[in-house]
Amino acid sequence: MAANQHLVLELFKSSEFKQRLIFLLAALFVFRIGAHIPVPGVDAAALNDFYQNSTNGILNMLNMFSGGSLERFSIFAIGIMPYISASIVVQLASEIIPTLKALKKEGEAGRKIITKYTRLCTVFLATLQGVAAAAFVYQQNVVVIGQIEFYFSTIICLVTGTMFLMWLGEQITERGIGNGISLIIMAGIASGIPLGVSQFLNVATNNLALALIVVISVLFLVYIVVYFESAQRKIPVHYARNSNSQGFLGKSNHLPFKLNMAGVIPPIFASSIILFPVTIIGWFGGSNNVGWMQKLLLWLQHGNSVYISFFAVSIIFFCYFYTALVFSPKEMAENLKKSGAFVPGVRPGIQTSLYLENVVMRITLWGAVYITVICLIPELFSSVLGAGLSLGGTSLLILVVVAMDFSTQVSSYRVSQQYEQLMKKYNRDIVS
Repeated sequence: MAANQHLVLELFKSSEFKQRLIFLLAALFVFRIGAHIPVPGVDAAALNDFYQNSTNGILNMLNMFSGGSLERFSIFAIGIMPYISASIVVQLASEIIPTLKALKKEGEAGRKIITKYTRLCTVFLATLQGVAAAAFVYQQNVVVIGQIEFYFSTIICLVTGTMFLMWLGEQITERGIGNGISLIIMAGIASGIPLGVSQFLNVATNNLALALIVVISVLFLVYIVVYFESAQRKIPVHYARNSNSQGFLGKSNHLPFKLNMAGVIPPIFASSIILFPVTIIGWFGGSNNVGWMQKLLLWLQHGNSVYISFFAVSIIFFCYFYTALVFSPKEMAENLKKSGAFVPGVRPGIQTSLYLENVVMRITLWGAVYITVICLIPELFSSVLGAGLSLGGTSLLILVVVAMDFSTQVSSYRVSQQYEQLMKKYNRDIVS
C-alpha cells in the first residue's frame, strides 16, 4: 500500500501529468456548463413541469445518456450518441465497402479520410435527431417563438452542440487522460447520481431492509463487473526461430482475449434499437390513440416482459455483431503466420483462423450472458421490489467499465513516465 501511495505521489509530481489531469477536469467542467445552456425559444419552467409529470421511460433513458440535458433541453440535448452511432456505421461500412476497407490499410492517411467520413455521418445523424427533438418539444406547447424560427435555431444549436462534444472528446483523448468520448458519457451519467442518492434515501426512510438489499446488490454488481471485465482467455503462442545446431527453438507467449470484447456498445445499441420505434410512435403517432400503437408503447415500457425479452435478445445479438466487427480471425492468423508464430497443436493458416474464431465465439457467449444479466438485474429489481432508482444496469456498466479503463490509462502513463526517467538516468550515466 505504501509503495502504491509513493508511486501515485511521484506521478503527481510530473508536470505533464498534472497538465493532462487539469485539462481533463476543465473539459468535463465545460461539458457540464453546456448541459445547462438552454436552446432559445423554450419555456424552461413549462418543459420542466412536463418532464417531471412524464412517466415515459424513453425520456429517462435519453436524459441519462445526455447528462440531464434533455430535461433542460440544452444545446447538448442529443448528446454524443450521433457520433457513436456514426462511428459504428462507418466501421461496419469499412468492412463491407471495398474502398473503405482499402483505406483502413493505408495507415495514417486512410485513417484521416475515415475520420472525415465519420464526422460527416455525425452531422447527418445529428440533424435527423435534431429535427425529431424539435418536433417533440414543439408538440408540447412550451415554445414561445415562431415555428420556423424555433426549428431553425434548435437544429443549429443541437447539431453544433453534438459536434462540439465530438471535438471536446477528441481533445480529451489527445491532451487529457483516457478516452474522451467514454469519459463524457460517464460524466453525464454520473451527474444523475445525486438524484439517485436522493431517491435511495427516500427508500431507506420508508424501508430500511429494502435499502440494505439495494446497497448489497449494487456492491455485488460492481464486483461482478470488475471481475468479468478483467477476465481473459489466454491462447498459448510459440514464436519459432531457426537454429543450425538445435533445429527450431523459440519463445512462448500468449494471445489475451477479453471475455467482453464488445465493451459497453451492446447495451447502448440495444437501448437505441428499442428507443427508436417507441420514440417515433410516441412523438408522431401517440397522440392519435391508435390501438396497436398504444399497445406497442405499453409493451416496450421499462419493466414489461416484452421489453425485457427484446432488450436481452438485442444485447446478445450486438455482442456477437460488434465482436465480429472488430475481430478478424483470418487477419490475426495471417499475422501470426507472417511473424513465425503458431498455436501449439493447430496448423498455421486456415486451421488457426477457425480455431481462433471458435474460441472467440465461445467466450462471446459467456460475455453476452454476463452483460445481459448485469443490465437486466436492476430492471427486474425495480419492477419486482418497486425501488425506482435512476441508476440502471446499462449506466452502472458504463460507469464501472470507463472507470476501469481510466485507471488502466493512468497506470500506463505511470509506467511510461518511469521508463522515461530510467532512460534519462541511463543516458546521464553513459555521458558521465
